[in-house]
Amino acid sequence: MTPDLPRLAPGEVWLVGAGPGDPGLLTLLAARALEDADVVVHDALVDPGVLAMARAGARIVHAGKRGGRPSPCQPDISARLVAEARAGARVLRLKGGDPFVFGRGGEEALALAAAGVPFRIVPGVTAGIGGLAYAGIPATHRDANSAVTFVSGHAAPDEADLDWEALARGSPALVFYMALRRIDAIAARLIAHGRPPDEPAAIVSHAATPRQHVIETTLAGLGQAAREAEPPAVIALGPIAALRPRLDWLGKLGGG
Repeated sequence: MTPDLPRLAPGEVWLVGAGPGDPGLLTLLAARALEDADVVVHDALVDPGVLAMARAGARIVHAGKRGGRPSPCQPDISARLVAEARAGARVLRLKGGDPFVFGRGGEEALALAAAGVPFRIVPGVTAGIGGLAYAGIPATHRDANSAVTFVSGHAAPDEADLDWEALARGSPALVFYMALRRIDAIAARLIAHGRPPDEPAAIVSHAATPRQHVIETTLAGLGQAAREAEPPAVIALGPIAALRPRLDWLGKLGGG
């Protein structure tokens, strides 16, 4: 039986996570928002199959931010959400993964709050969990790790607020987002701070989509592997990556 779910109301904005790719990973609230929305403002990484679920007549607005390409600036995106809501539209801000995990959802929510626009946060499956799961890599495993650390590689390894020694020694499993272009330098920094060069690693490109591709490697080999990988990608480092050969359920089904 379908639960009694809230409806996206005129003048309201829902910040919704679309998951890492597969439309089947949408939450019921995300599907409801797609049914209700007058305007869908979406990121570049939202799968076309998800956008196809929007109701007929909804305006689809691309607001994707991709590194190295012309992209809308964040203040303009936030202003667009406020303006659409104030005009009485039912606004769906659709973001890849989870809006609060390296998705700038917090910035947009703060802008809506400052403008007095009512909003709802709908979590999604983040790539560091769902994308790895589709590659047969558990984020945690009782025999492998009792902690996992998510790291944004967008500005690393130059970010002054990252304690590289603590990062290298403090967590048995590291998961990097947006790190493909910088992973060579990141790997060198981790090795310099004591991380073993032969530690298992994996790069998952186009996670949870028909284009998914996984490269199994080591920490020392991540730089070379990254040159053979396509963005978007999530990178797993640690004993969890060594579990993939036994847990590659999608590969056994004929997938990525």
